[in-house]
Amino acid sequence: MNPVEFIKKEVLVAVIREANPQTIVPIANALYEGGVKVIEITAETPKFTRLIEMAREELDGRVLTGAGTVLDPETARAAIMAGSEFIVSPSFNPETVRMTKRYGIPSIPGALTPTEILTAYELGADMIKVFPANTFGPGYVKNIHGPFPTIPLMVTGGINLDNIEEYIEAGALAVGLGSNLVNTKQLHHEEDFQRLTQKAREYARIVQKVKDVQPI
Repeated sequence: MNPVEFIKKEVLVAVIREANPQTIVPIANALYEGGVKVIEITAETPKFTRLIEMAREELDGRVLTGAGTVLDPETARAAIMAGSEFIVSPSFNPETVRMTKRYGIPSIPGALTPTEILTAYELGADMIKVFPANTFGPGYVKNIHGPFPTIPLMVTGGINLDNIEEYIEAGALAVGLGSNLVNTKQLHHEEDFQRLTQKAREYARIVQKVKDVQPI
């Protein structure tokens, strides 16, 4: 299964900011135990390429590891060389998409307006990150999905346990979860990682509930 199909199958993408070499594997393991099998390590994190390497070395085959907040083609290439299996950006940069596709890696750029979304998709994006999704809410995602039913949409920005179901029902095929799921500043002890696993389970249960009623 290719990365994009895996993301569609799993739906949940944990966006991990400010992790470090001591915490990245425990975080990924805690998420995996809770049913979240896709992680996105953001590029503004110090030594992010090392974190990608560690996640791939320790969790390859169980967790899909990608890079997020990738703003330019140079950063995309560095992430890919470290083992990133997909590239996510907050905005659309054609050169970043081209670099990513050159290496056969899926590109998920951010876009918001209909024109941006269609342009990014036509220029090679594999999935579009509607960001920031909470600016307009699930109704906007539904309205975008209507005329563009074949464009895979991921929503990121302000997604939580109270609204994730609405976004999926509106047509989102994947959901990026940041600090509402993984707050690295609060992960210090074993109990913290256990709570992370429990929270991941709560999100996974909602996704499964939606799938049971409305196959994604």
